[in-house]
Amino acid sequence: MSLQLGSWTLTFLPHVAWPVFLVLCAVGVVAVAAMLVARMRGALMRAAGLLLLLAAIANPQLAQDEREQLSDIVAVVVDESDSQSFGQRQAQTDQALAQVRKQVAALGNTEIRLGRTVTGTTPDTDGTRVFAALSRITADIPPDRYAGAIIISDGQVHDVPPAADMGKLKGPVHTLLSGSRKEIDRRVVIEQAPRFAIAGQSHEIRYHVSETPAGTEPVAVTIRLPNGETQSVTLAPNTTGQIVVPIDRAGQNVVEIAAAERPGEITLVNNRALAVIDGIRDRLRVLLISGEPHPGERTWRNMLKADASVDLVHFTILRPPEKQDGTPTRELSLIAFPTRELFLEKLDQFDLVIFDRYQRQSILPDAYLANVADYVRNGGAVLVSSGPDFASADGLSSTPLADILAALPTGEVTQEGFKPRVTVTGQRHPVSRGLPGDSPTEPSWGRWFRLIDTSPQNEAQDLMSGPGGKPLLALAHIEKGRVAQFLSDQGWLWARGFEGGGPQVELLRRISHWLMKEPDLEEEALRARQEGRNLIVERQTLADTARDIELTAPSGKTSKVPLQRGRPGVFTGSVPLAETGLYALRDGDLTAFAITGNADQKEFADVRATGDVMAPVAAASGGGVYWIEDGLPRFSKASPSGLKSGSGWLALTDNEQFRVLAVRETPLFATLASLAVLLIVLSMMWYREGR
Repeated sequence: MSLQLGSWTLTFLPHVAWPVFLVLCAVGVVAVAAMLVARMRGALMRAAGLLLLLAAIANPQLAQDEREQLSDIVAVVVDESDSQSFGQRQAQTDQALAQVRKQVAALGNTEIRLGRTVTGTTPDTDGTRVFAALSRITADIPPDRYAGAIIISDGQVHDVPPAADMGKLKGPVHTLLSGSRKEIDRRVVIEQAPRFAIAGQSHEIRYHVSETPAGTEPVAVTIRLPNGETQSVTLAPNTTGQIVVPIDRAGQNVVEIAAAERPGEITLVNNRALAVIDGIRDRLRVLLISGEPHPGERTWRNMLKADASVDLVHFTILRPPEKQDGTPTRELSLIAFPTRELFLEKLDQFDLVIFDRYQRQSILPDAYLANVADYVRNGGAVLVSSGPDFASADGLSSTPLADILAALPTGEVTQEGFKPRVTVTGQRHPVSRGLPGDSPTEPSWGRWFRLIDTSPQNEAQDLMSGPGGKPLLALAHIEKGRVAQFLSDQGWLWARGFEGGGPQVELLRRISHWLMKEPDLEEEALRARQEGRNLIVERQTLADTARDIELTAPSGKTSKVPLQRGRPGVFTGSVPLAETGLYALRDGDLTAFAITGNADQKEFADVRATGDVMAPVAAASGGGVYWIEDGLPRFSKASPSGLKSGSGWLALTDNEQFRVLAVRETPLFATLASLAVLLIVLSMMWYREGR
């Protein structure tokens, strides 16, 4: 049995069992009561002696604790998310943190554990992670010393516990809000956009401009399409708008929707929204026209038919032009050659037209070949495989196609064995760079034996060469379209494995995709990707140098990324990722985008400061929500059951915890002094009885 009074403890350790001691106490009480009732002489003295005797039997022990007071711990979480950089929020946060430190220190016996917000990198952990930071701080705080939490934030918190878990919060959670109640914001919201789309088709995007507080004036909106064209429209706030986007090519197609600035906006970072649509080419429609029969004709057909993604229409002209017997052209085939349908009505439905050793014949009039030239200028693609026919007077160079060709024949044909070599330009060009078997000294592939001598035109790029550095593979951009020319008909030797063969299939695949404007095979391209916590930037170019790249972070901050020479034709740079979301890169007319974490960040969905998000947390934990612009509340401490918040003040829990360092015990009736007192009382009782 013990009695506690502050640091003093009185403990009874009777020399007899407790039941016996209680019986003795009961007998003593009855005896004293009887004496008092009978008014016996010396009753009080007898009672005092009996009480001291029972106290001696009870053996009281007086203990005193030597204590060390333990401080209460308050968790302070500072929001360092991107939205805290808007307006005066960062300055308000710094000021509030300094005042919190000062007021907590003034409370005495209270210490601070400081933490920073956690920013998620995936859609599931995106946004401002205040409670993740709070959980990390409180993990090593003893529950009986936890005094509560103070959160300094703009109120845009994205990991607030669900209502069912609010009761698990320990201690009051107070929020000090940075920002202002009068903030104005305008943002673009994309309601619906396809993630993938078939190249060559058009798709609809739905969007609206959200304003807070809502405005009534129409908003000027600028829309930038993947092909570089821009549209300007006006749209009422919070009204859905639609745009039809043509997906012209495979790969990444980016649509940018930007709203004009509203006076007084807190930030412009969310006035722009991007829809990234990956274009997918359904099937490659190829028209192959084979002229004079030769050993490589079947090679072309077999390679194209082996690709399941290619729809091939192949016509072969088996009758050479020099064989004339007056037979009408329509009677020279089992079915009529649909020249009008193919070269006039449906030409633009083909992705690629291939002329394989074609000579000028009456089957394709000049008007149809002129239509092919216009097809290229409007964005089409033509591949010409040239043999001796190209150098003749009736070759393609004598047709309306001459203006769009990458090279024109000189009339000479080189007949000797040679190994095709990649030129200096070809080593930088993605079509011919790093071909299997290539080597700076001696390629490992087999020889060819014929080359058509030509002179370049249309700023052609010579990627491969033959004897004496003469062009073998030439590419050219013709207005919106592209042309590629093989200046030899000996490629079939590689397909047949002559002298080990060569990378004909890979080379043809690259040329075809370059003609189809595949982004990975563009001579001038800008790309970016995430590797760990770094953003890797690649600039593909045929030039000797590359400029620094302009980088725009998700928050709107801009910086420069310096580049260094990597493999031929590629310059690279790296920058640490400080934010998650959509990064935009620009180098002149070239743009690229890289998504790190989540492109549609919750952080920028609504950037206005608000107390609505943290209000349920404050109500459930007994804390409060206070605007820093109104002045900080007064700090105090309260018992665990007391109120923790009010108008202009907040309280932290006073746990009154301590640590016992030592205990000093003193037996009250085991000392000579206590024994002397007992003997004196007994002696006085006997003395009185003796009188």
